[in-house]
Amino acid sequence: MAHRHFKLFKPYGYLSQFESNARHEKNKKFLGDLYEFPKGTMAIGRLDKDSEGLLLLTTDGKVSYEITGSKVEKEYYVQVDGVIDDEALYKLQHGVEISHRSDNYVTMPCRAILLDDPPQFPKRLKNIREHRHGETSWISITINEGKFRQVRKMTAKVGYPTLRLVRVRIGTITLDNLTMGSVQELNNLLE
Repeated sequence: MAHRHFKLFKPYGYLSQFESNARHEKNKKFLGDLYEFPKGTMAIGRLDKDSEGLLLLTTDGKVSYEITGSKVEKEYYVQVDGVIDDEALYKLQHGVEISHRSDNYVTMPCRAILLDDPPQFPKRLKNIREHRHGETSWISITINEGKFRQVRKMTAKVGYPTLRLVRVRIGTITLDNLTMGSVQELNNLLE
């Protein structure tokens, strides 16, 4: 039987897993609530409950392993608290020390740039915060690794906590025109 592959625009508040794998989670929303995935489908990597954006899914464990490796770029658009400065961007680009599994870890160099215009994502169901609490800015961060809540830890470390995080690209696959919560079946996930 041929493997099947999907891309999904994961909404805020959903766990990157299937209910059958997470029975201990009460009153939570799972990927299976969004689409009738075939048996054996797994999320490639994770987006935490508070994150949104591109999530790839497959029935092929080998493909999943290749994509989660450090050879495939993952790009995120991140709304941060405050107007980020060049010094903070420089620190992000060259690696910052974060905690990972109770150890300290220095992130690999990455691409981090200020976005001139805020991206046009659908409004989130839960408000991020009121404008009167100060300015925000959007940055693009592209990494080749993916430690638990890494991007959030990185922006906090340089003094600009993450308010909203949306993954927009994995390798050459992008969100394109997917609407929030929608799924598109793909022929393959690797070039």
